Amino acid sequence: MTVLLAPAHWRDLPQLVQLEAEAHPHDAWTEVAWWGELAGARREYVVAVDSAHPGGEVPGQRHVLGYAGLDHAGDTSDVMTIATLPRVRGRGLGRRLLEELVARSRAAGAERLLLEVRADNTAARGLYDSAGFRLLQ
Repeated sequence: MTVLLAPAHWRDLPQLVQLEAEAHPHDAWTEVAWWGELAGARREYVVAVDSAHPGGEVPGQRHVLGYAGLDHAGDTSDVMTIATLPRVRGRGLGRRLLEELVARSRAAGAERLLLEVRADNTAARGLYDSAGFRLLQ
């Protein structure tokens, strides 16, 4: 599977909302919340797009496999979210998205990158641990 990373666009909203509902069924962001996130001056979101369909199978709609986002706040950035489609999990896409966020955070001048993760999200915790993140007490 070859994936391209690109800035998220408002045209991606239907897929972002759907993927969000699959990834976070109990507290998924709504379309209105996504509009606010994409419009936020400090926010930056990227999507992972299937390179076989970079323009999408439907004109103007890319095939989004995952997404990730940051909040830039001066010398600190916060990971807002990372999610991938269930069918592509375990293939390194979450790691690639995280690495992209780290690079974008550094490029924006951040000295620290923070994130929150649920204690029961063992897959995400494993990803963050293996990427060198440490638990703050």
